[in-house]
Amino acid sequence: MQSRILGTTMPVLEIELQPDESVFSESGELSWMTSSIQMTTHTQFGGGGGVFGAIKRVAGGGSLFMTEYRAMGAPGTISFATKLPGHIVPVEVGPGKEYMIQRHGFMSGTPQIQIGVGFQQSLGAGIFGGEGFLLQRLSGTGTAWLELSGELIVKDLQPGENLRVHPGHVGAFQAGVAFTISAVPGIKNMIFGGDGLFLASLTGPGRIWLQSLPISRLAHALIPYLPAQQNQAVEGGVVGGIMGSILGGMR
Repeated sequence: MQSRILGTTMPVLEIELQPDESVFSESGELSWMTSSIQMTTHTQFGGGGGVFGAIKRVAGGGSLFMTEYRAMGAPGTISFATKLPGHIVPVEVGPGKEYMIQRHGFMSGTPQIQIGVGFQQSLGAGIFGGEGFLLQRLSGTGTAWLELSGELIVKDLQPGENLRVHPGHVGAFQAGVAFTISAVPGIKNMIFGGDGLFLASLTGPGRIWLQSLPISRLAHALIPYLPAQQNQAVEGGVVGGIMGSILGGMR
């Protein structure tokens, strides 16, 4: 198996498979493939443990159904394109080398990669689509390819070194990094600060990948260009989520 990343602003992951080699992704990720690639969609990949593994994967923000792409009888190529301008990051997963990734970050992986819930916290329905803040945990053994949006900043935190980050900018980090989320201190900061209601705290040692274009911020930037009725519905949801989060934190 060989892989390469093509392009710049919106790159494409191209994986060359030898006969009987395979990779998997969430359903709907395929961009194009050669004729020897056979697709099989089911719930068994990305979690192990049959139905229980699928439940763990869904709890982490993943898809119930996964698609396997296998080269049958001859070598073949499978390609996955990014959905937003950004980067594709390959990581090697194994014992002591597990990763936490943002819920839309998994692009593809080799068969022994497992996806489960890594972190889950409710942060206000209007801000995060009613699903709170989710991180997936990558474990197992093999190679996984991550999709991170915008420019990519990589930092290696030393033991005890701390960085506070807007949650949407957290792309991925090594599982050994300590991670918490807390409310921005001060009611004035919450309402008038303009920097969000919550901050993620990451403490080393370990590597972190920060993305400059969170999907939530992109969606917010597009609000003024939506049709008026849809615009008002989205703004109302955001305002309601903000007030609900503030009031909830004051209880």
